[in-house]
Amino acid sequence: MTPATPPDLPVQLATFVGRRSELAAVRALLDTGRLVTLTGTGGVGKTRLAAEIAATEVARRPDGVWWVELAAVSDQARLAELVAARLGVLVEPVQGPVRSMTAQLRGRRALLCLDNCEHVIDGAAELTGALLSACPELSVLITSREPLAVPGEVVWRVPSLAPDEALELFVERGRQVRQQFGLDRAGEAAARVMCSRLDGIPLAIELAAAWLGSLTPQQIEHGLDDRFGLLVRSPRGVAARQQTLAASIAWSHDLLDELDRTVFRRLAVFPSGFDLDAARTVCSGGVVARDDVLGSIGRLVDKSLVVAETRGGVSRFLLLETIRDYAADRLREAGQEHLVRDRHLGHFLDFAAGGPERAADLDAWRARLEGEYDNLRAALEWGLAATDPDRGRRLAAELSWLWHLHRHGHEGIAFLRRAIDRVPADRSLLQARLLTGLALVADTTSPLDMEYDVARQALELATAHGDESLRGQCLSLAAVGRFYTDFAAAWALTVEGIRSADLAGDQLFRHAQLALQGMIRQLQDRHEEARPLLETALDGLRHRHRGIASTTLAYLSSGALASGRPAEARRLAEQSLELAEPLGDYLRVGMARGALAAAHTASGDVSAALAVMRPLLLLMDNAEAAVFVPGVGLALARVLVAGGDLDGALRWFEHDVRQAEHVAPTYLAAQAHAGYGEALRRAGRYEDARGELDRAAAIARELGMPRVLADVLQQQAHLTGDPGLHHEALAIRVAHGLRAFWMDSLDAIAAWLAPPNAVRTLAASTTARAALGYPRHVAERREYDELLARLRQGLGEQFAAAWAAGAELSLDDAVAYVRRSRGARDRPAAGWGSLTPTELSVARLAAAGLNNPQIGARLFMSRSTVKTHLAHIYAKLGVANRTELAGVASFTDDRHSGGDRNTPEGARGLSVDR
Repeated sequence: MTPATPPDLPVQLATFVGRRSELAAVRALLDTGRLVTLTGTGGVGKTRLAAEIAATEVARRPDGVWWVELAAVSDQARLAELVAARLGVLVEPVQGPVRSMTAQLRGRRALLCLDNCEHVIDGAAELTGALLSACPELSVLITSREPLAVPGEVVWRVPSLAPDEALELFVERGRQVRQQFGLDRAGEAAARVMCSRLDGIPLAIELAAAWLGSLTPQQIEHGLDDRFGLLVRSPRGVAARQQTLAASIAWSHDLLDELDRTVFRRLAVFPSGFDLDAARTVCSGGVVARDDVLGSIGRLVDKSLVVAETRGGVSRFLLLETIRDYAADRLREAGQEHLVRDRHLGHFLDFAAGGPERAADLDAWRARLEGEYDNLRAALEWGLAATDPDRGRRLAAELSWLWHLHRHGHEGIAFLRRAIDRVPADRSLLQARLLTGLALVADTTSPLDMEYDVARQALELATAHGDESLRGQCLSLAAVGRFYTDFAAAWALTVEGIRSADLAGDQLFRHAQLALQGMIRQLQDRHEEARPLLETALDGLRHRHRGIASTTLAYLSSGALASGRPAEARRLAEQSLELAEPLGDYLRVGMARGALAAAHTASGDVSAALAVMRPLLLLMDNAEAAVFVPGVGLALARVLVAGGDLDGALRWFEHDVRQAEHVAPTYLAAQAHAGYGEALRRAGRYEDARGELDRAAAIARELGMPRVLADVLQQQAHLTGDPGLHHEALAIRVAHGLRAFWMDSLDAIAAWLAPPNAVRTLAASTTARAALGYPRHVAERREYDELLARLRQGLGEQFAAAWAAGAELSLDDAVAYVRRSRGARDRPAAGWGSLTPTELSVARLAAAGLNNPQIGARLFMSRSTVKTHLAHIYAKLGVANRTELAGVASFTDDRHSGGDRNTPEGARGLSVDR
């Protein structure tokens, strides 16, 4: 979120007239109070005065001035979402926009201007109260026809223009119509009478001045006579000024010819702005030809009944709220509302259809639809409420991509459910598209709850209709749904999905499924296979789907980091965030920030990592509900562990663990339980740590996640005092190229080595860390310093020579040295003590009844390797087969529960796995 600049405020095409005392008064109120509400009747100039104040406040508000127009908001619940979008706030999807804004605006000295609140007064009051109570440096300026009635509100009623100011406005606006316009004595007298009869209401005066191109001031003043004569029949209780404004609008309306009146009332169906193409489609018909619409809108702009805005070389138009209400009444009176709203629906149904543009540049298509979201929502509401909801359902299907890509996910799910439920027994291709759309939106909003099941329903219908492109999409979404809990099943679905995508020529979903395959391989720590899959997918996704491309880069970053390339990991993560941030997609931005924070943490820059995660930390701190951004709590927790904030880390690990409780075990749960177990161990909560690590190990083994299993084994070794587990962790890390974590194993194993070997190992680890850019974090450094001090004291003069020898070792040589020297000097030739750590693990699992493929899956080795290890085990233990091995293991377990020297890892470990 960046501070607003003056161009972000409303662009004023006409000069600001008068109001000098009002400007000074309101600015003084903002200096002493934090909530000022400008009230008054429609057209009195609340918005214009607030905009001028906002422009003058920019220099005094270092953290920004934001302007949010609420006239188009019809749903109270959407108000906060719109404000958050205008502020550029990253919205956390479960807590919602209010808490997201309070978190990110806290401490900012800024001004928020909410324009036209009267029709969403309750929502505006709730939002404003929440922001002001949580953000002590924030001020809020409101325009509304009624006060918010919240504590601390200062209500300032905008007065009518003073007589001289009213006349000045009339002349100023008259010169926009006739450049040389001036008033003689008679004209001035008529104009003063007219301004007085219009109660000095700026909008009414501007409507009157708009006719100076064809009428004199005397004619305008005279024309008001007839219109004001109708006021005697106005409803009882209507304020005089509202009667005056209504009469002024009606007077201007009645002076229009039939063509312009027809176009004017038809424009009422646009809830916010519209472009010329939309106006031509919606307003033409009957007495209005398509080519007539531009000229008519031009004349309505001249008469101040339509406002024209030009931004980025594109013209858009809108009706002010008061005028739109009047036009809507005229449309209903004409009996044309259904006809015109149907045209509006038809136009935006065509507008939303993606076609070649969506396939070629999904982001450009998304941005175009975002600009018309109010119109799309209005069209969708009308279409789904119709007796025949077919067009509304088709529009919902078209909008699924928009909901998937941006901040409207939960609203999209609600609309899609409504569309599906309108014809629940439908088996058409449209129903298949709606179900696919629901799975697509769930993918970025709530994948663990519904994505797989809905995608399978859609797949059944798509297959029945023989739509290969839709089948490919369904298979891809089903694969994502399975991805969290079953890598093998997800992989099989991607293979089938790629086949369908190829048959349909669908490059987007082909590359999306290649990306998912790369992510699966990476989580399995098969990085050499993962990298080309991810890079190929990235090339195909950069311009087709920036969100998936961003996630792909985040995974490439994670793979580079695990493989010992932190600088490359940081560069890839920065690219991921650069792609994600313009999307405003909390999930994609969160994953990118997590990847970048991990790269900074690994490089030892905890401050940079915290800065990267701070926006997410502000949003999620003390969250009442689980937030779905894969691994974001884990990333935050790891940063805090590295910085020495163990209490904070425990809180975020708990967040991710809680999130994983309501679904089947996921790869996210494995990571969360492993990290939580480490943090609990460091906090001295050993029994809790054991439970978390056991859960992590079970899930990691089931899903096949070597890195997580190695992390767990290392922590279990610390808890049990079993150095063999350290060696198992190192073996896994070496087998899977997890170079970034080899040094962690070296540091852990060094504590169990003879002093000279320990010094050599630590020296090699320290040298490798410096070369790779992978320093020890706070807790690790403390343990390292304590161990080094003991070794230095114990070795005395021998320390320097041992350190120099170790520093000469490459990382690969150091790891080989540690693995070769494991028990080489005192390991017996036979018996349990003769087994290597890997052999002990194989023996443990074989004795527990696992077959060779199952042991291989657990320990991430081939069947032939398992067979070789078993042959060595049988020879060393003097047994012939598994049955004898199990018997010896059971006997040994019973005899040596006290911990025989030859069974430190053997019998104890066997009893655990059985």
